Amino acid sequence: MTGYDAEGKLASVDLFSGLSNRQLRKLLDRAREVRHGSGHEIATEGQGALAFHLLLDGHVRVDVHGRNVRTLGPGDYFGEISMIDGKPRSATITATDDVKALAIPHQEFDRLVADEPDFARALLGALCARLREAETRPPAS
Repeated sequence: MTGYDAEGKLASVDLFSGLSNRQLRKLLDRAREVRHGSGHEIATEGQGALAFHLLLDGHVRVDVHGRNVRTLGPGDYFGEISMIDGKPRSATITATDDVKALAIPHQEFDRLVADEPDFARALLGALCARLREAETRPPAS
């Protein structure tokens, strides 16, 4: 995957939509491509946070408290909350076929936020937008 392709994919993530091209490149510089075979448990609910994953190829199953809640595919992502707060995973993620993903380790993300106040401000803006959107949705019945 070329830098431009990866940068465009990162820019499509709502959390990163407010970042400048320079900031996206800095984030991409800290990312790495990872592969997981079918059946591999990529993240385990309650365990430590390793990284944010943007799916490039393949699919994963998302289980919460042992119950399947959704399937994610190319363009989807997981681990954004743990990437930010470093707290344990809220779901178990298992590859349902061979997966290729762009991974951003929590420690690298944390360093970038600490070193780049403008990066942190852009992320806060995106998080606030997500929170406002969530607050306007009607409650689930």
